[in-house]
Amino acid sequence: MNVERHTTRGGHGERAAADRPTRLALLGRADRPTRLVLLGRAVGAEWVKLWSVRSTWWCLAGAAALLVLGAVTVGAGEATDLARAGAGGARVTASGPVVSAAALVPFALAAMATLVITSEYASRGIWATLQAVPVRGRVLAAKALVVAPVVAVAGVLSGAAATAAVSAVLSADVFGARVALPPARTALDLLRMGLFFALVSVMTVGVGAAVRSAAGTLSVVFMLLMGAPMILLMTGGSAAVEASLRMPLFAGLAFMESADTITGGPMPYPAGEGLAWLVGWTAAALAVGHAVLRRRDA
Repeated sequence: MNVERHTTRGGHGERAAADRPTRLALLGRADRPTRLVLLGRAVGAEWVKLWSVRSTWWCLAGAAALLVLGAVTVGAGEATDLARAGAGGARVTASGPVVSAAALVPFALAAMATLVITSEYASRGIWATLQAVPVRGRVLAAKALVVAPVVAVAGVLSGAAATAAVSAVLSADVFGARVALPPARTALDLLRMGLFFALVSVMTVGVGAAVRSAAGTLSVVFMLLMGAPMILLMTGGSAAVEASLRMPLFAGLAFMESADTITGGPMPYPAGEGLAWLVGWTAAALAVGHAVLRRRDA
């Protein structure tokens, strides 16, 4: 009887010892932060890094100044043309010149988005970043999630300031007070502009992850936004022209329904298609950047 009791107790002891690693593993898994929590921590770190350098403020201020000056210039030109044409009741919608001037602003915002990732490669700070966040995709996602809302809000606020400036200038007697400020149309234009700027900036982050140098990233972004479309337009071929109109800058102008574009008129396709092309370019840039970031070491 004593032997049987000892054997039974020993069996229970062995089972308890065997169950301990499983229980510890389950407890360890329960204590691990989720992917969402880890992403949130990475976003917080990127947020601090973004606002800790002066270049962020300079780029945003430069973009706002460029948008205001460009919008006022375009608006004054449109009001002058209306006055010369003798269009009595015609008025310039205040947000219209702002949308037209938006073609100049992405380069200033692209400079900020470029520095978000390429400055870390230049200073070797990317080593610390990847040690803290080993998952490459999470690093890229955190940078994109920080850049996108910052640029979107900055774009809306800059657009509002530019719209107010256009309205104030064109309300002067010298321009015949030929200005209108419809609330619904203005709000839609500003929201579209903020989204356009955000997508271009996120696309720049993807290009920066692939190229890794500031000069190279800005060169590639310039070619995507302006260089390649202009070259294709100058060829004069129908296929080349159609391809150029689907590149990021022209797709963004189509999405914002700009009536005064570089091509001399509105885009020949609807705003929804323009947004689709713009999202596609952004997704492609992020995919390439993620692939390079995974395969190449810092």
